[in-house]
Amino acid sequence: MNKKYVIAIDLGGTNLKVALLDPAYNIKDKEVLSTRSFMEKDDLIHGIVYSVNRFIKYNNLGKAQISGVGLGLPGPVDAKAGIVHFFPNIPGWKEVKLRDILKKELGLPVFIDNDAKLMTLAEYKLGAAKGLYNVLCMTLGTGIGGGIILNGKLYRGFNNAAGEVGHLPINEKGAYCNCGSIGCLEAYVGNRRIINQAKKVFKRTITLEELSALAAKHNQKALSVWHNVGAHLGFALAGVINLLNLDAIVLGGGVANAGSPLFDSIKETLRKQAMSVQFKRVRIIKAKLGNEAGLIGAAIMVREGI
Repeated sequence: MNKKYVIAIDLGGTNLKVALLDPAYNIKDKEVLSTRSFMEKDDLIHGIVYSVNRFIKYNNLGKAQISGVGLGLPGPVDAKAGIVHFFPNIPGWKEVKLRDILKKELGLPVFIDNDAKLMTLAEYKLGAAKGLYNVLCMTLGTGIGGGIILNGKLYRGFNNAAGEVGHLPINEKGAYCNCGSIGCLEAYVGNRRIINQAKKVFKRTITLEELSALAAKHNQKALSVWHNVGAHLGFALAGVINLLNLDAIVLGGGVANAGSPLFDSIKETLRKQAMSVQFKRVRIIKAKLGNEAGLIGAAIMVREGI
């Protein structure tokens, strides 16, 4: 068998997703684990190693048939050096040489990058941003991540830290953020924040899925929560649009599944806040690859050696 597969890993603040992808980026096997089940850094690393070896064994593959392992990670990462600087929503990680650790444990080529950059790469190559040249892609989940395509290329910044749109300050006296700062966008529109706000409105615990379903049925309380989230996002994105004059903003992640109540609120806020020339140019688009975007981007990273 001469097919070369990729094992892709998408680590989030809530879930750890591991998948086996074929050369056409089709997912052949996949598992989803709770990030919270790995309380310590070493436990999480062990879990990744165990999952990779399990995928190879149970798919009857040899390591020679694996091109490499690609990881999308929820925080600032030095992709060239293979170092995790820290994770805003997962404690215990600081300047970890993750690539070297996993390469030694697995005996396979290992590539790492920020998860939102990999989602951006996937959407640009195969998804909603295909054919566009100036795009911001955002993942709206436990954290808010971003990746930027400028003039048809992924923009990484001086030390690969560009794109942290979740940590744009939108209130100088605002709520505390897990990154250690105050007033960050993520502190207002991360999914835990939305769930807490919805709990106050409904006087009970409510999931994001239920909140979206209620909004789709024109429940006014649910609509008010999503309109508030959209207003915060639109306010922050107006500055991004004014600065970069983008073709489009692509929104993915669980929060984006709220659909039109969220997207309409974003667009209305942008219409009021953004400069007219830039606003007329930009489109707000839902990501096309869904929950698999990070995995597909990680596989693309391995295949292209990015």
